[in-house]
Amino acid sequence: MKRHSESIQRGSLLTTEAGEQCPTEFKLFTEGDELYAAMAHSIRAATHRVVLASYILAADEVGTVLLNELMHQSRRGLDVRVHVDALGSRGSLPRRNRRLLRAAGVRLQRFHRWSWRQPMRYNRRDHRKLLVVDGQIAYLGGFNIHREGSQRFYGPTRWRDSHVCFGGVLAAEAEALFDAFWCGHPDWAPHARNEGDSQIIPNTSRTCRIQLRCAIKDQLATAAKSILLVTPYFVPDRGLRKQLILAARRGVDVCILTTKKTDSAPAQWAARAFYGELIENGVRIFEYAPRLLHAKVLLIDDDWGSIGTANFDYRSLFINYEVTLISRNGPLINQLKKNFLDDLQDSAEITGMLWKRRGFIRGIYDVFGRLLRKWL
Repeated sequence: MKRHSESIQRGSLLTTEAGEQCPTEFKLFTEGDELYAAMAHSIRAATHRVVLASYILAADEVGTVLLNELMHQSRRGLDVRVHVDALGSRGSLPRRNRRLLRAAGVRLQRFHRWSWRQPMRYNRRDHRKLLVVDGQIAYLGGFNIHREGSQRFYGPTRWRDSHVCFGGVLAAEAEALFDAFWCGHPDWAPHARNEGDSQIIPNTSRTCRIQLRCAIKDQLATAAKSILLVTPYFVPDRGLRKQLILAARRGVDVCILTTKKTDSAPAQWAARAFYGELIENGVRIFEYAPRLLHAKVLLIDDDWGSIGTANFDYRSLFINYEVTLISRNGPLINQLKKNFLDDLQDSAEITGMLWKRRGFIRGIYDVFGRLLRKWL
């Protein structure tokens, strides 16, 4: 089922696609072509500054359009900065394209390039996907900038993902997070605000190296009605597995939606290694079948939600750098839940009986996945 970007009515003005001004606080995107068009329009409309972070930034049919817009704005004298992950964008953003960006005046950083002096840091990646224009409009979510997110260029098997656009104070905070990371302070985080119902948080801060995990664990522990989780890489640590099981035992509807098609077989082995334990304790697990599911969403009790770049796994919660929108905004949560239920229609539930019949070889894969779970 094809979905279009959904506007969440709330009151502030966001300008996204050409000729469109939406009275929204949040705008959801589930189709890459619409997201990339909106991002290009926002860059084109910038007046003084554009900052972009992307784990994968590919100089393909999708990325070239945005790269050209960035270079054009830089030549006009705008402050344009691009932060890419050296591993994630390795090969997809060739040296020739990096030279063109710098020649146009774009300031480019590549995070954690390989170093023989510091080989272990190569394991810690910048997994953020964030665009902020003029400190007023921000885009955040699971979409990388590559053809795999585009129906136009990748076809009907494009990745299924989610992204959100927002403005106001949150956009300014997102820009501040980018600037801190750019200046070598990846653990900086905005001060918690009492006003409003949403906040932007990194997964690690100066006061808590597992800030996002702590926030998730606290919400899981207090869930009373439902826990709806969407993640392509489902490799929870022992503490989070315990909270999911405890919630299911006390009658909470715990529903995990992950992907059947994957770009990382070992990560899927690790995920499936925990299916049996969770299913036996009342957790329901579904695998999305039509395409590779890449969205990262968590909804609890219909009044708390998160959408961002972090997967529900060791790498996102303990190792990589991520950024997440946490919100109690009712219209946003309702739309995310609608998307969840729609995707559930295209998914198959993994039952206990089905899981026991998976075969000896698949059981061996489970063992390997469990052993490798902290490194995937």
